[in-house]
Amino acid sequence: MTAALIIIDLQNAILASMAGPDLQREIDAALDACVARVAKVQARARAAGDVVVQHDDVAGHRLQTGTNGHRLRREILPKDGEITVRKTACDAFYRRDLHDILTVRNVDHLVVAGCMTQFCIDTSVRRAVSLGYDVTLLSDGHTTADMGALTFDQIIAHHNALLSGFDAGPKRVTLRACADVTF
Repeated sequence: MTAALIIIDLQNAILASMAGPDLQREIDAALDACVARVAKVQARARAAGDVVVQHDDVAGHRLQTGTNGHRLRREILPKDGEITVRKTACDAFYRRDLHDILTVRNVDHLVVAGCMTQFCIDTSVRRAVSLGYDVTLLSDGHTTADMGALTFDQIIAHHNALLSGFDAGPKRVTLRACADVTF
């Protein structure tokens, strides 16, 4: 089994201005803690290879390409020679060469972390399984902001429960805490 860490959308402004001041501080603190955990996993994964996925967006969006908000968090910046795939949709594979990159590297297992649980994480994890990858979703390595009546903690817990065991044929999603992942 060849595994790769896929870090999705851990960018400076990924959760910026998603809530009022008090809740925004809580969301930002949760994001900082998540990024710190993912950075530790990334350090362990570097020998096996990791891929950082960065979302590009249009003028006026918090992730507008080329702005400070668009830049990757400093804690997970790729080193020289490491791969960054840029995307424009929730699906990290949509109209991108991510699947080709992983195929050339003989990767058959993805460890997924990042941001926007209910959008980019959910969509990319499901797509990865349907493309033939086993996926380990880092249960404490993805986050989001509140949405409607649901808090970010509820969204994360819901998607962990929903995605755990999701399968397509013999390929499936398993959950594991960041501290428990080795490469």
